[in-house]
Amino acid sequence: MATLKIGIIGAGRIGKIHADNLLRHPNAEVVAVSDLFAGPELEAWAAARGIGLLTKESADLIHHPDIDAVFICSSTDTHVPLIKQAAQAGKHIFCEKPISMEIERTEEALEAVRKAGVKLQVGFNRRFDHNFKRVKEHVESGTIGVPHIVKITSRDPSPPPEAYIRTSGGLFMDMAIHDFDMARFLSGSEVVEVFAQGGVLVDPVFAECGDIDTAVITLKFANGAFGVIDNSRKAAYGYDQRVEVFGSKGAVAAANDFPNSAVVSTEAGISSDKPLHFFLERYAQAYEDEARQFIDSLANGTPVPVDGEDGLQAERIALAAKWSFRLNRVVKLDEIAELRSLQAN
Repeated sequence: MATLKIGIIGAGRIGKIHADNLLRHPNAEVVAVSDLFAGPELEAWAAARGIGLLTKESADLIHHPDIDAVFICSSTDTHVPLIKQAAQAGKHIFCEKPISMEIERTEEALEAVRKAGVKLQVGFNRRFDHNFKRVKEHVESGTIGVPHIVKITSRDPSPPPEAYIRTSGGLFMDMAIHDFDMARFLSGSEVVEVFAQGGVLVDPVFAECGDIDTAVITLKFANGAFGVIDNSRKAAYGYDQRVEVFGSKGAVAAANDFPNSAVVSTEAGISSDKPLHFFLERYAQAYEDEARQFIDSLANGTPVPVDGEDGLQAERIALAAKWSFRLNRVVKLDEIAELRSLQAN
């Protein structure tokens, strides 16, 4: 397998995670990193990893003659223009979620990718989690029969800072979008209806930012099955990530991951460690595997495991959830275009 040369746009915590994972891949080379705020600290980080080019300009990577693919790890508002530029330059693309916060812009990006004939993988890393993959395998093999109900719990250990909340796109687009993708992944069916309820139960700052911090979302799938997602921005006991698929022949579930499996039982009670702290710890292996599969897809000329259409469908569900919450009713996904038109008028 030939070595694939990679450029990373955006060197925040996700960009750095991807860089370190790629540096461990025997057939990948991180040639360059760009970040608008590159300075001495980032220079030292890049030098320690043998990354030859650090620049503030993403164009330096997109037009670099040696780079085969770019990882877009910058802020969401930059994703669409960067995807378009990279596609036009003939670079394959890995883009963090969401592609954008506007369906029309996402569709523009996907059209640019199609025209250029390059590959685009979207960073829905939870599909690569060892627990959730095992659940998917049991569903696909028919172990539990025909799926009837998909249940997903996703709760953060603590809320994000106010500055992040104001630019995140809201709970449905920022946090629950992973769960919408997971619902499609585990059910093997498209979502056709959404009903979302939510409120501010954790911190009033969410209301001040026009957002919510707690939600329960019900889904109806094209195959007749149902989904239930519950989200919270703060679980006092840690990062809570669980799924269950209930079917005609049984059920399969995945619990939280823990630093260790020791359970202490004494007269005072039974205790264990809290779940792994947050997403970087909980999904460390998943981040590594999604990058590996992207590299393998490029090397072997095979489809990427999570493509732009997957990104678009998750955004459509998130938008339907937003409308459902706003209108306090069930919203069908085929209503979205009409609702957007009414809003524009």
